[in-house]
Amino acid sequence: MASSNSSLSGSSVSSDAEEYQPPIWKSYLYQLQQEAPRPKRMTCPREVENRPKYYGREFHGMISREQADEQLGGVEGAYLIRESQRQPGSNTLALRFGYQTLNYRLFYDGKHFVGEKRFESIHDLVTDGLITLYIETKASEYIAKMTTNPIYEHIGYATLLREQTSKRLIKTKHDSRKVSLVNDENSSVDKITSLVRRAALKQNENNFNYEKAHNFKVHTFRGPHWCEYCANFMWGLIAQGVRCSDCGLNVHKQCSKFVPNDCQPDLKRIKKVYSCDLTTLVKAHNTQRPMVVDMCIQEIEARGLKSEGLYRVSGFTEHIEDVKMAFDRDGDKADISATMYADVNIIAGALKLYFRDLPIPVITYDSYHKFIESSKITNPDDRLEAIHESLMLLPPAHYETLRHLMTHLKKVILLEKDNLMNAENLGIVFGPTLMRPPEQNTLATLNDMRYQRLIVQLLIENEDVLF
Repeated sequence: MASSNSSLSGSSVSSDAEEYQPPIWKSYLYQLQQEAPRPKRMTCPREVENRPKYYGREFHGMISREQADEQLGGVEGAYLIRESQRQPGSNTLALRFGYQTLNYRLFYDGKHFVGEKRFESIHDLVTDGLITLYIETKASEYIAKMTTNPIYEHIGYATLLREQTSKRLIKTKHDSRKVSLVNDENSSVDKITSLVRRAALKQNENNFNYEKAHNFKVHTFRGPHWCEYCANFMWGLIAQGVRCSDCGLNVHKQCSKFVPNDCQPDLKRIKKVYSCDLTTLVKAHNTQRPMVVDMCIQEIEARGLKSEGLYRVSGFTEHIEDVKMAFDRDGDKADISATMYADVNIIAGALKLYFRDLPIPVITYDSYHKFIESSKITNPDDRLEAIHESLMLLPPAHYETLRHLMTHLKKVILLEKDNLMNAENLGIVFGPTLMRPPEQNTLATLNDMRYQRLIVQLLIENEDVLF
């Protein structure tokens, strides 16, 4: 089946056709959706007793398959609902498609469904079902081959825009950490797809190349949308595909399996700093490490390394929450100076809270057991070698953050005579903060605490060798 081309939903990035040609979106599946049979509700001529309140006149009560088939009259797209004779109390959607009557077990839990998708009305359910049936019947071979020649791998159409788009994406040196899309009133850009945005970001030499998987979630698109991986239409009424909640990439669910781990998070989509995935945060802000870590450590080293009980003594919880809110609200513009927070323990507490709030700990769940097993090795040299191998399992952003923290904590223990904090004390403080077992097992957590402490202690003491 030869696919025709159309720019029905293409991005109009420039009015100058010679300067830029928008991506060619493939219209074949869109045309098929337009051709799909329309639903025709077959109403029951009589009043049905005990009709469920969430059904209308399309409910025919308890009738046989043969009676339902007769009521549908061979009309393509015709549908009705009947109570099952085999299982009284359960309902069946009888739908005419492809010159036969199809029967589906029908459910309701506040919304109507026969599969994964939930619908507000039976009419929408049937409309979406007919579109899916028609497209999958007419284009099964085409759909199977959609991912074989993706536009995603060849985003050359964006290269002509790199220079001008980069200027919009990358702010001045004064604000170089943040990457955002600038839309001024005189801009000729009506819409920039995440693909174009990604092409421009790839040209940014300051961009830290941490690998990050996309955070895809099922999404309902309003109006026609095309997949940014295969360039084909995303069919159906609801849940037509998935969208990355971090960068906004829109693709078919089946195409999402082939998208590489190259998510470039958009600052507009990152709502907070605390409780945000570590790699997502540094990619969005284009930094090596989370700004919370850099700013807190810088502030502590400037005025608090000799503070007695540093990291052990707690600051006021309310003030620590204030610091958290400041970072969530202002990002790297948050004021954590001594003028705002004279007690350095508040800044230390905010740093520890950041690590505790991470959805995936700095020492990740995937590497947790490897670290724990490494700490149990009795031979010192072999133990350090095993810990080093464990460090290699960490994602780059996690590794860099841990390295920077350990370098800082090494400075802390060098002033032990003033702050009374040694590597063992800091291990007790940071062990459960930096690493948590993947299983929510209280007993296992208690049993592992001494190994968590030991791991952090060894990381601090051997920071120069391990990193």
